[in-house]
Amino acid sequence: MTALSGLWALPRRLDRPLTSYYLIFGSSALLAALGLAMVLSSSMVDSYTETGSAFSLFQKQLMAAAIGLPLMVLASHMPLKVFRLVGYPAMLASVALLVLTVFHGQEYYGATRWLEIGGVTVQASEPAKLAFALWGATVLARREELRQMVEWRQLLFPLLPGCGVLVLLVLLGNDLGTTFVLLAIFLALLWVVGAPGRLFIAMFGLVALLVGIMIAVEPYRMARLTSFLNPEADPHNTGFQLLHGFYALGTGGLFGVGIGHSREKWGFLPHPESDFIFAIIGEELGLIGTLIVVGLFGVLGYAGLRVASRADGPFVRLAAASVTSWIVVQALVNIGTVIGVLPITGIPLPLVSAGGSSLIPTMLALGILLALAKREPDARRTLAARGPGRVQRALSWLGLDDVGEGGKTAPGAQDRNGSRPTQVQARRNRRR
Repeated sequence: MTALSGLWALPRRLDRPLTSYYLIFGSSALLAALGLAMVLSSSMVDSYTETGSAFSLFQKQLMAAAIGLPLMVLASHMPLKVFRLVGYPAMLASVALLVLTVFHGQEYYGATRWLEIGGVTVQASEPAKLAFALWGATVLARREELRQMVEWRQLLFPLLPGCGVLVLLVLLGNDLGTTFVLLAIFLALLWVVGAPGRLFIAMFGLVALLVGIMIAVEPYRMARLTSFLNPEADPHNTGFQLLHGFYALGTGGLFGVGIGHSREKWGFLPHPESDFIFAIIGEELGLIGTLIVVGLFGVLGYAGLRVASRADGPFVRLAAASVTSWIVVQALVNIGTVIGVLPITGIPLPLVSAGGSSLIPTMLALGILLALAKREPDARRTLAARGPGRVQRALSWLGLDDVGEGGKTAPGAQDRNGSRPTQVQARRNRRR
């Protein structure tokens, strides 16, 4: 009876003012902690073979987490006008880094994704995801505030050219996984502002055309894209990694062989600490461990969409949806490749896979999502009743106090009563 009453009261408990904030923080912290443990376990053999120390790669991951955590905390206290201001410069910086990667990047395993800057190797496409999410949200929010989205065609400029530039530069580096994530962010932004269904169909057709061009230019890509359908057909080449991922998942059973006791990480499974870390989780922690990871990403996705649905302004709604779609879609793509339902694209599992280029922007994005969660109407009233904390007082002293969704309200954005809704607004209202 007690258990049933607890389940009955669960919806009411989830409807508290800061529920989204705590769900995002809790799921992110658990995924990051699990990621550090699994990176240590999965990388010890390769780290010792390459450097003589079993902890070399883990130390890099720990350092990235030590950088990302303060950025996450700082971002969670920043006002919205800061995020809107950094969208454009972040987008320009990302394009510049991707251009440098195309011409001066380092190639590994047939992909040019890495750029060496000051002795540090970075993957420029990772921060580009965050930059595009903020820039896209800023562009569309500004258009909505100025009432410039009368027709859906006005949504595509400059959003489509900006996305096209990023996708082209990423494709030139043979990074199909990041292309999917960027397109997912693009489609999420269009969905939130109420784009028509035929526009989504056109975007999927464009993706199919790009994939066809890639295959026509380099025919070997067809084998890479279709090897997941029958990895046993080429077990020593295109199907090798996927088959050993299956072996790892199958060996784990229900509860796993125990953390640190993986057999596949002993030189059998390529990239066990990054692209295929989910397979090591399945081997060492079993089905229960993999379901926990999937569940945590589910909680994160639910909380992010909850923030977007409760937002009282366009930028919060758009930014929350784009950041959430980025992280959740990337997780789904990574997990899908490991279990054999998607082609292997070499995309990391957010917060879990090794790689500072992925971990730091992801933690920064989650800090932004935490700041957006505090913008929910009920959350704002609760926090206002508590009074400003030390960080808020310091930001106010620096002139970074929050004064609204964009600092200033655009002309015509305050009073919309009695005005005829635009095509885009009417379509979004029907979805609600």
